[in-house]
Amino acid sequence: MAVKYDLNEREVWDGNFAASQSLRQAKVDVVAAYPITPSTPIVENYGSYVANGYVDGEFVMVESEHAAMSACVGASASGGRVSTATSSQGFALMVEVLYQASGMRLPIVLNVVNRALASPLNVRGDHSDMYLGRDSGWIQVDAFNAQEAYDLALCAFKIGENHTVRLPVMVHQDGFITSHTAQNVYPLSDEVAYDFVGDFKPVDDMLDFSRPITYGAQTEEDWHFEHKARQHKALFDSREVIDAVFAEFEKISGRAYKRVESYDMEDAEVAIVALGTTVETARVAASELRSEDGIKAGVVAIRNFRPFPFDKVREALANVKSIAVLDRSSPGGAMGAFFNEVSAAIYSTPNRPLVTNYIYGLGGRDFSIEEAKRIFKEQKENADAGHIMTDIQQFSGLRGPSLGFFKTKRG
Repeated sequence: MAVKYDLNEREVWDGNFAASQSLRQAKVDVVAAYPITPSTPIVENYGSYVANGYVDGEFVMVESEHAAMSACVGASASGGRVSTATSSQGFALMVEVLYQASGMRLPIVLNVVNRALASPLNVRGDHSDMYLGRDSGWIQVDAFNAQEAYDLALCAFKIGENHTVRLPVMVHQDGFITSHTAQNVYPLSDEVAYDFVGDFKPVDDMLDFSRPITYGAQTEEDWHFEHKARQHKALFDSREVIDAVFAEFEKISGRAYKRVESYDMEDAEVAIVALGTTVETARVAASELRSEDGIKAGVVAIRNFRPFPFDKVREALANVKSIAVLDRSSPGGAMGAFFNEVSAAIYSTPNRPLVTNYIYGLGGRDFSIEEAKRIFKEQKENADAGHIMTDIQQFSGLRGPSLGFFKTKRG
C-alpha cells in the first residue's frame, strides 16, 4: 500500500517536478533511467517516491540511456506501465531502441526535456533532440509550460495504452525554460488523476505463459514493408484517440488541449508558427502589435508534433497572407525541418501564403517579445509587397553580421 502524498489545490512546481508527479499519480510500475541534464530531476524524484513509499514501483538504475530504454522495452513487453526521461545526447544514445519500442507497439511514456545536441557541448534548450525523434514511430506531444508538462504526461499514458493505439509517447518540454522554472501548477488529486489514466491493461504480455508470444521478430523483405505501413497507419489513426483523451481531460480539469492551437487567428493576416515556450512569447507580441500598430497578427502552435497534424495546420493558416515558421534547431544544410512540414501542409491550399523560415534560440539563446514583434513586422512587409522581402531563411537573434542564405529578389 502506497503512503499518502498530500497535494495543495495550487502547487509551485517546475516542469521536471510536474512531470515526476504524473509518474507517481499514474502509479508507474517501472522507471529505468540514466541521468542527464536537464531531465535528471524527473527520474530522481520518482526514485525518491519509491524509496519513501509514495508509489509501489521499481526504479532501475542502468549504465546508459541505451540501457534505460532497453530495460523499459523489456518491462513494457512483460506487462508493466513504464516510463523514463532523457535529454540531448542521452536521447541520441536511445535512438536505436526508440525504433524497437515503437515497432513492438509498446506504450512507454518518455519525458524529453529538450536540449541542444553537441558539438559544441551545450546543456541549454533547443529542439534538436525533438527533431531527431520525429521519424522513430513515437507519438510526440509538446508542453509549453510546467502545467502542461504535468497534464500532457497524464494524457500520454491514456493515449499510448489505448488498445487501438498501443504506441509509445514522448512528452516534450523546453530545457531549463520550462524544466527549471517554478510556476503555479494546479494538479488533480491522486484519486482523480489515477481514475483518468486507469488501470494498466496489458496486451500480449510476455509473462502470460498460457499464450506464448514473440517480440523482436525478423521479417526482411517478405513482411517488413507491411509491418511498417501498419505502424504508420496506427500513428495517424491515433489522432481520434488523442482528441478524445484531450476532451476527457478538459472535463475533469477545465484545461483544454488541441493538436493544433490558434491564438488571434480569426482575422490574422500574418502569423508565427512555433513550438514550446516560444508560443507564449509570440502570443504576447501578437497581442501588443494588434493594440499598438494595428497589425493583424496571430500565432499557431503545434501541440501534437507526431502524427503531424497536416489537416489542422492547413485549416489554421487558410486565410493568412504571410507566415514565419520558427525552427529552434540547426538546419544542417537544409531548410528547417519544422518549416518543411508546415510548408508541405499548406502547399496544396488555394491561398498558399508566403512562408519564411527563422532559425532561432539555439543552445538556449533567449527569444524576446521584441524579436517576435520584429518577425511579425517583416511578415507584414511581405504581405503588403506580395512577395518575400528578406532571405527566405534567416538566423534570428544571431550576433555579428547577418548571414545570407537563400536570397530573394527585393521589391
